[in-house]
Amino acid sequence: MAPKRTTVRDLRRQNRSTLLSTLFFDGPLSRYELASRSGLSAATVSTVTGELVDDGLVVEAGSVDSDGGRPRVLLRVNPGFGHVIGVDVGETGIKVELFDLALTQLAALDHALSPSSPAAVASLIASSVRDVVAAAGVPASTVLGVGIGVPGTVEQGATAVVHAPTIGWDGVRLEELVADASESAWPLYVENGAKTQGQAEMWFGAGRGAKHVVIALIGSGVGAAVVTDGGVYRGATSSAGEWGHTTIVYGGRPCRCGALGCLEAYVGAEGILDRYRKARGRALAGIDEQSTVAALIGAAGRSKTAARVLEETAGYLGAGIANLVNLFNPERIVLGGWAGQALGAHQLDRIVAATRAHALRHPYEQISIELGHLGPDAVAVGAATLPVAALLDRAADPRKPTLRADIA
Repeated sequence: MAPKRTTVRDLRRQNRSTLLSTLFFDGPLSRYELASRSGLSAATVSTVTGELVDDGLVVEAGSVDSDGGRPRVLLRVNPGFGHVIGVDVGETGIKVELFDLALTQLAALDHALSPSSPAAVASLIASSVRDVVAAAGVPASTVLGVGIGVPGTVEQGATAVVHAPTIGWDGVRLEELVADASESAWPLYVENGAKTQGQAEMWFGAGRGAKHVVIALIGSGVGAAVVTDGGVYRGATSSAGEWGHTTIVYGGRPCRCGALGCLEAYVGAEGILDRYRKARGRALAGIDEQSTVAALIGAAGRSKTAARVLEETAGYLGAGIANLVNLFNPERIVLGGWAGQALGAHQLDRIVAATRAHALRHPYEQISIELGHLGPDAVAVGAATLPVAALLDRAADPRKPTLRADIA
């Protein structure tokens, strides 16, 4: 097959994308700095940034002194150009957040979510998106897109299809359901929640600056985003990263997926609390999983059972992380998700020690293990980056998207 010829239009799109991305991640910058960082000529930078300013995507942001010449004008992506929305669909609730184009949060809503049909969840997402736009007081026409992070795997194609057996979803066309329930035709981007968290941590958090990272999501369930050479590894059908359903104990505890001995059954919030209940003979008091896990951690200083369950959890988690180290040889492991943050704050030394005990020595010596920087909002922030990624990736009219976002 003959290679595709690069046209002038392709080159222009690439230059716009390069400069816009550089300003988004590293701005404000002068045109001189943009040329230096991008490798583009000063003339190309001047022409393309002029177009971006005319389009309203880029604005001036002050100036800095230059060596012996006129002050250099700084440029940045225009935060007010548009707005993006991130939705975190968890197993017990949904979080909806609206941001400007600098990813500054302007409004947020949380809703509890009991087991519901996919159609009911889609309807709640659609109504919550409308509510958060109203709460922010921004025109609906300025919304560039809605990103949705979900549990389970997401098969990308003409429309996103969600496979999440732990919540009873099999081949759910969530994108279509949300579109049918929405009053506005905003572009929708659906992705696995661990992968959206991974993108957020790579863009703004603990993964920034690294090329080979595994970002672990531990909440009710367990997943991971495996980032190599700056891109997320997806696998043949986009289901790569289901770390929670790797076997940690042969013939072990039953997992919600139907298998035995999955890591999720030992370090996911539901598994942790069930192990405590069976060891103690009664459950801890709490209004939801997050408060109950917090109560378990708080009880560790006075309860031998609670302390033992947490120590065992740290051991299982460290062994699971060691598998990631041995399989993927990352330079950094980021521990995220609300349960991962809580466990890490209390048990990080034990988790690291267990990882060291189970990992091969050489790859272990190359890694760092740290907590995520973005906290419980990481999935929603990551979901909001999906429409931003689409904007950065194209030079067509950004208010009429034609391409799907991919994690980069």
